[in-house]
Amino acid sequence: MFRIPGFAAYWSAYTVSAFGSYVTTLALQVLVVATLHGTALDVGLVSAARWLPYLVLGLVVGALVDRRRRVPIVVGSDLGRFVLLSAVAVLGILGWLTIPLLLVLVAAVGLLSLTGDAASQALLPRIVPRTALLPAHARTDQSDAVAQTTGPLAAGALVTLLGAASAVLVDAVSYLASAIAIASIRVREPVAPRAEGARLGREIAEGLRWVYRHGTLGPMAVGTHLWFLFNAVFGTVFVSLALLGLRLSAFQLGVALAAAGVAGLIGSSLAPRAGRRWGAGRAVIASNLVMTLGWAVVASAPLGLAGWPVVVLLCAGQALYGLGLGLSNANEMAYRQAVTPDHLQARTNTTIRSVNRAMIVVGAPLGGVLATALGYQDAAWIAVAGILLATAVLALSPFRLARHETAP
Repeated sequence: MFRIPGFAAYWSAYTVSAFGSYVTTLALQVLVVATLHGTALDVGLVSAARWLPYLVLGLVVGALVDRRRRVPIVVGSDLGRFVLLSAVAVLGILGWLTIPLLLVLVAAVGLLSLTGDAASQALLPRIVPRTALLPAHARTDQSDAVAQTTGPLAAGALVTLLGAASAVLVDAVSYLASAIAIASIRVREPVAPRAEGARLGREIAEGLRWVYRHGTLGPMAVGTHLWFLFNAVFGTVFVSLALLGLRLSAFQLGVALAAAGVAGLIGSSLAPRAGRRWGAGRAVIASNLVMTLGWAVVASAPLGLAGWPVVVLLCAGQALYGLGLGLSNANEMAYRQAVTPDHLQARTNTTIRSVNRAMIVVGAPLGGVLATALGYQDAAWIAVAGILLATAVLALSPFRLARHETAP
């Protein structure tokens, strides 16, 4: 993979920014609670501000990105996030940061992340031949798995040693490093003819039609939306089950969550082989079944079990979940990009991601409602049934026959 010009820089930028993002996720939560003396509602509002641009502007940004060269957009977005996160850190250190101001800054970071992610994912097929997209995504998934495992641990250490505001600077610097790496990439970028402003709506509609009327992308997108909905439900239930139902400590919960990252690294390493042997469709379907098994292990944890024995059980469930996620993501992303024409890459990405983020906004509080009304385990089993429904959508559709080598 590193012999492909530009991929080493792309992968390096992806890796450093992924690690920084995990640091900021924890640092911002601590900043709100410990430094700004905010409430749990304030933490939720800051998190929502991060994703709000995806819901409001996702389709528009995708259409605009498809009109322009992608390298300058990624570089500009990275530099903008460097400036904004540095501002958060400096204001926090000086004692001038307030929660309303933080909400504005985080929403602006979210808008730049939306733009940068759309351009970055649309840039990869211009760097990597479509036949190499699967191993390329497997490599970036490995970076995600390592960041998921080590990022929170490093964040905890940085917040303890330096304070939450100073820890945010780590993510800021990571975006500066990412911008430098992306700027070094030399790739031919055809620019689509710039359409008039009045045509923007038609371009958005073109992206929607491409995704949802496509014989394999359509059912894949619907299955992915359902997966995000019930994954958000399960994520909320899992934390509540672990901390309140099973009475684990935060450290024990962290150990269980880290198991998903370790197994995800293994899964992403095996993803190219699984995709070539089984095809993209069957690999994703099998991965969903592995994740379902992992969720079932967690849902079956006896409430009377306590301490490290239950941590081992939760680690097993999380490991199966991480393994399935690692196997699935590279195959899904590579196939999606391989079948999508270059001029529709950003719109395809933002269309699917925007709806996925909407599913998170709905699913996370739904998980809380179900856990409160039915109990942690019953709510967890509902999430298990939901992921089976998402898998059935894929298995009963033409997507089950999708193969990487048949993509144009």
